Amino acid sequence: MKKIGLVVKKDIKAQKKADDFEKWLRAKGVDVLRSKDFAFNKKLLKGRQEFAPPDLECIFVLGGDGTFLSAVRWIGSQGIPILGIKFGTVGFLAGITEDALFNTAEMILNEQYITESRIRLLVKVIRNKKEVKCETILNDVVINKRALARLTDIKTYINDHYLTTYRADGLIVSTPTGSTAYSLAAGGPIIHPSVPSIIMTPICPFTLTNRPLIISDKVCIKILLENNSSELMLTFDGQEGFEINDHDIIIISKSTHPVRMITISDQHYFDVLKTKLNWSGSHL
Repeated sequence: MKKIGLVVKKDIKAQKKADDFEKWLRAKGVDVLRSKDFAFNKKLLKGRQEFAPPDLECIFVLGGDGTFLSAVRWIGSQGIPILGIKFGTVGFLAGITEDALFNTAEMILNEQYITESRIRLLVKVIRNKKEVKCETILNDVVINKRALARLTDIKTYINDHYLTTYRADGLIVSTPTGSTAYSLAAGGPIIHPSVPSIIMTPICPFTLTNRPLIISDKVCIKILLENNSSELMLTFDGQEGFEINDHDIIIISKSTHPVRMITISDQHYFDVLKTKLNWSGSHL
């Protein structure tokens, strides 16, 4: 028996669609594990991370980008294919709209689909020579100051070679997938998901010549905070926050566990981009 995972946004419309979809799947003899059957909240799990069972054929996500990122965290390091169905506002990570759900699901059940590999980043926080935090992210990791905190000095190295010290409100390190998220809002470039790269985007830099930087995804980024840095947070995909200070070393590198996103053959990335960003123009 096939087993499908369902992650659903807390939205009446999405929940109703999920109810209909679950009935449809079960009528076809498919076992369904729905998001209400597990917990994302680590506080409820006393700090432990609960991961998806490895026997899932794939995961359908009914919601926006935030729901999708939660589902990716649930997958962990496993290679379970995932598909987003748009029930949010922007939905860059959604592969289809809700009206295409059942036809697409039929194709997936018949294994008539392909997947696209999206890189993730591995983020480690070292404190007093000990690893105190380790997270894998799909979109971005952000160093951010709290409200009313002063500018932060962020000393940055690429493969142990000193790059610069960003004096800014913060720094975003993102994947190509995350280039259309917070990095874009901060003035960063849009990078096609297939481009093997990492984007570093300072947030409101004091020095205007500190511009977004695109580097190879094969490098290792090391970040140190200058003395007296305080009231800083490290956020992972906007899903979880972690307090950091000037005793911490942040190490960022490409993860060995990419995300397998289900893609639809007749869908073009640039068409999705134009639609989401409301770009003007028409076909000749």
